[in-house]
Amino acid sequence: MTRRGWALFAVMSVVWGVPYLLIKVAGEEVAPPVVVFARTALGALLLLVPALRAGGFGALRGHWPAVLAFAACEVIGPWWLLSDAERRLPSSLTGLLVAAVPIVGIGLAYLAGGRERLGPVRWAGLALGLAGVFLLAGRQVAGGDLWSITEVFLTVLGYAFAPMIAARRLADVPSLPMTAACLSVAALCYLPLAVLSRPSRMPDGGALAALGTLGVVCTALAFLAFFALIREAGTARAMVFTYVAPVVAVLAGVLFLGEPLTGTVIASSVLVVAGCVLATGRGGGTGGGGTRTGRGARGSTAVAGAPVAGA
Repeated sequence: MTRRGWALFAVMSVVWGVPYLLIKVAGEEVAPPVVVFARTALGALLLLVPALRAGGFGALRGHWPAVLAFAACEVIGPWWLLSDAERRLPSSLTGLLVAAVPIVGIGLAYLAGGRERLGPVRWAGLALGLAGVFLLAGRQVAGGDLWSITEVFLTVLGYAFAPMIAARRLADVPSLPMTAACLSVAALCYLPLAVLSRPSRMPDGGALAALGTLGVVCTALAFLAFFALIREAGTARAMVFTYVAPVVAVLAGVLFLGEPLTGTVIASSVLVVAGCVLATGRGGGTGGGGTRTGRGARGSTAVAGAPVAGA
């Protein structure tokens, strides 16, 4: 991979590893609908111009039902669930749990009768990753956070289903207009909820900075960087950063929020990341479309990387 490719790789590892931290900071001051609306509205506004330059939304004609289903599974549902769950869960733990998306995606594709071929190594990867997830989740459930864990698992399911929808129904849709459309739809959905749950006073500077960074850096600029990374290195290599982002999420929570770095967190991190590497190794993606290299593959993986974004 070129220097530019490695630079984009590093950028993606960070900007889709820190959203969990930023959601946690913003959530201390504003309600989940406000967090989601701010992020999606800013992202949509900034991606609108490049989307129009790329050909506009004409390519979405005839695909709107699938686009709406994709938006629901990738943004509308998961981003609210994550924002609400992080009001009670550490950001580092949330990031690690969401890192299981590739594992769950492969499992769903296999159960759906897809072309996934799971040999012994990939089965071992699935087992390791799920062991790490259950190790983390079990402690939280024992502590009384069953609903928060359920919200994260629903997010994981949404993130796992979304690439399947994209691969089967949106394979010929260019990624940039689809991403802008999904963010715009989500912003419109959350606008009335954001108005109803708006804070009674102006949030502090930290929360405002977190909201702005989520929308501008971790959404709009991140997607543009991701598209550039795919063009530079190809889809398969580009997606390797998803193994690094969970580690960034853990470190960000520990360094900036003082979240505990326990033996359980370390062990779970190793199990989840190792499981993802093994399970998504040679011969499979996360729903049949994750390793394709055409324009449709870029459409299906671009937003599908959001979950690792936390978001």
